[in-house]
Amino acid sequence: MIETLISSKTRVKLLLKFFLNSSNSSYLRGLEAEFGESSNAIRLELNKLEKAGLLDSNVKGNKKYFQANTKHPLFNDINSILLKFTGLDKIIEKVVRNLGDLDQAYVVGSLAKGLASEVIDLVFVGDIDKAYLFELIQKVEEKLDKKIKYLCYTPAEFSEGHISTTQSDYLLLWSK
Repeated sequence: MIETLISSKTRVKLLLKFFLNSSNSSYLRGLEAEFGESSNAIRLELNKLEKAGLLDSNVKGNKKYFQANTKHPLFNDINSILLKFTGLDKIIEKVVRNLGDLDQAYVVGSLAKGLASEVIDLVFVGDIDKAYLFELIQKVEEKLDKKIKYLCYTPAEFSEGHISTTQSDYLLLWSK
């Protein structure tokens, strides 16, 4: 769907990378390896997004790192579009808000890293009715036509460090 509005596949990948999880940052060669595309195509799109003020950059050593400009007036709108594009908006609406005693919900895996994926990996933290969660997940999978994998932790289990602390590895989807 979004590919109809934005004809550059590289630009769509960059928007997912930086605007779905605003803590993601990367440099040109890292993006080249991650996307499997030529550095020239990526450089052109990075320059356009930076010139438009959508991306910030800083130099560390000999590498120029890019990150979403969260202060840009369109940041929230782009983030919202990407949540809809990936189906995360439906997960928030249909699953997270109906779970009851949920403390936190995270997106992990490819989507948290800003990569397009047909599988949505989630982590739920709270005292959750797993049978009810299973029913909700099945309904959302049918609606999204995507597979959803999930793990559930009690708050005590979660505090023992069952999730990576690297911000680019997870995306906080919801918190109490």
